Amino acid sequence: MSKNNNNNNNKSVLRLKDYRVRSSDSLSKVVLLHNLKDDSGKFNPCKGGNRHTWFRRNVKSVAFMFLLTAFMFLLDSVMVSVFGSINFHGSSSTRNSDGREEDSVAHKERPTVEMYGRLLNLASSALVAEEFKQESLNFWEEPYQEASKWTPCADKRHPTSLGKPGENNGYIMVSANGGLNQQRVAICNAVAVASLLNATLVLPKFLYSNVWKDPSQFGDIYQEDYFMRMLKDDVHIVQELPLHLKSLDIEAIGSLITDADIVKEAKPIDYIRTVLPLLMKNKVVHFLGFGNRLGFDPFPPELQRLRCKCDFHALKFVPKIQEVGSLLIKKIRKFKYHAAERQLDKQLLGDFTPSISSKENYVERGSSRYLALHLRFEEDMVAYSQCDFGGGEHEKKELEAYREVHFPLLIERLKNSKPVSPAELRKLGKCPLTPEEAALVLAALGFKRGTYIYLAGSRIYGGSSRMHPFTNLYPNLVTKETLLTYNELAPFRNFSSQLAALDFIACATSDVFAMTDSGSQLSSLVSGFRTYYGDGHAPTLRPNKKRLAAIFSENSTIGWTTFEDRVRKMIEEGQRVRVRGSGRSIYRQPRCPECMCRL
Repeated sequence: MSKNNNNNNNKSVLRLKDYRVRSSDSLSKVVLLHNLKDDSGKFNPCKGGNRHTWFRRNVKSVAFMFLLTAFMFLLDSVMVSVFGSINFHGSSSTRNSDGREEDSVAHKERPTVEMYGRLLNLASSALVAEEFKQESLNFWEEPYQEASKWTPCADKRHPTSLGKPGENNGYIMVSANGGLNQQRVAICNAVAVASLLNATLVLPKFLYSNVWKDPSQFGDIYQEDYFMRMLKDDVHIVQELPLHLKSLDIEAIGSLITDADIVKEAKPIDYIRTVLPLLMKNKVVHFLGFGNRLGFDPFPPELQRLRCKCDFHALKFVPKIQEVGSLLIKKIRKFKYHAAERQLDKQLLGDFTPSISSKENYVERGSSRYLALHLRFEEDMVAYSQCDFGGGEHEKKELEAYREVHFPLLIERLKNSKPVSPAELRKLGKCPLTPEEAALVLAALGFKRGTYIYLAGSRIYGGSSRMHPFTNLYPNLVTKETLLTYNELAPFRNFSSQLAALDFIACATSDVFAMTDSGSQLSSLVSGFRTYYGDGHAPTLRPNKKRLAAIFSENSTIGWTTFEDRVRKMIEEGQRVRVRGSGRSIYRQPRCPECMCRL
């Protein structure tokens, strides 16, 4: 019975029906076998004589068996009701948790996909052993004291500050594409361009996308008045164009500027040469898309500071998002709070920052801690990568079909280029980490089986079949959909950017943030926010996918201790305190003189 129970306990909650049958069967067998032993304890199938005599002698055991079986059924029902609502791939007939409609995919249960079965077994054994040990390595804390010597100061006036321009060359309009995080970058880049060109910025608009299907505008996500007030000494900002310019046909006069008109990561001189003459001639230009159309170096220091001021100070979520974000954090932390208020929480949650009243008990830091994980393993990411994830021919055909529908330009490019094998792509670190790989990394870092993990997004390709290896190692996995009630989430349904804002809050305020793809905008902005406001106590785990691929390639021979050592060394090197390098995103790496002050 012990062996069966141990095996059953390692099964996912999604297999509870199987667990129920096995538990009740094994229980019946144990009780019956117990009553078929003779007085010496040996098995005797002839023991018992008359069946009626056997029943009278064993009525208590029979009653106990039925009561315990009933209890197992009740426990099973409770577990299904609590955990059964976790759905990692949404519904084919509705929008998923991020507001995007998914393609119709058969929702029959797929077989579990495991690429590293041997390592999973080693990890499972290691996690059992870890329960009886004290943590030798503590990835819950920043490993380098130097991190606490950098403090926020982008909002402070500097003697060389440019200030608001006296003359106005015209108006800049921006219609930003993408999701929440792409739009956030576009907003702050637009602020910098407006200052560079001595222009007035019209409050940015957000383009409606057939992918995101979210009609949200600036004021639905960020506090407009606060944004304008925070930047009033740096740049002119208005809510709308003046009447005499509203009637103009922007495209007809040549003032519509698309992403095709500006190179990616353009330099300030590019805007001065191409955009400024149009602005001065027509008094208005309209940037359409504006995705990553402003580089980071070379760039005037004061404009870099302005970008930081915009991102880390001026963009505050509206009270509706702050309130539900605060509730989400309370539920993740099980209504236990840190003893001291953190500026990280205050900046994101405003007046809804959880506070400690005389009627509430607080716990010391760490007692209610959680790890936030951003798994970039959505179907679009997986399909675009062209990697092999161990799902066989079915996976290959499914992803090929997805690429043909959603990435026609990629298909054309592949026809005219030399093919790169999936194995080579993995070796180069080009493949998204699977949930299985993410779980193995966390296990190697010493995070215990009971670690409370918040999963951002939750639209995992392959659904529960992909998540089984993860939840078998780390069962305490939650999402905003499992923590918040239907009514609490109702105001955000069909608004993907507002839902993403809740994930942003949960990830940024976590005790540890683990990313699986450093190129992700959410991961980049969250890690930058934690660097800026974390006070040296907001660790971020950044795996190097190329190095990790080399480690995983030895799956069939590598020992667990060696695996642990190599993974830990990789993560520790990624946590070193570095000043922002040339060309690096200031939103992701704000540790530089233009953005932060070193004590």
